[in-house]
Amino acid sequence: MVTFVVVMILLGLVAGAVARVVLPGPDPIGIVGTIVVGIIGSFVGGFLGYVLFGKDLGEGALQPSGIVGSIIGAILVLLIWRNVGTGHSHGRSHGRSRRYARR
Repeated sequence: MVTFVVVMILLGLVAGAVARVVLPGPDPIGIVGTIVVGIIGSFVGGFLGYVLFGKDLGEGALQPSGIVGSIIGAILVLLIWRNVGTGHSHGRSHGRSRRYARR
């Protein structure tokens, strides 16, 4: 059980880091956030691999296609994180519009 958790953390770190390198941008999520993005991406990639190709855990959890799937899943999670979950407006004003802002 401990080995599984350590492997998931390391795989999450690698997948999350590669996703952040592929999609550079201002993501103030730190190393823990990178690991979380990678772990969630691993599950997303595994699910997509199962749906698309019919592969399952019985064929081996740590294999090259699984690692690639984890990275692809992490990229998808990072894209969703940026577009939905961050709460940042990316340049849009909060509250009142510029027209009504105090000068």
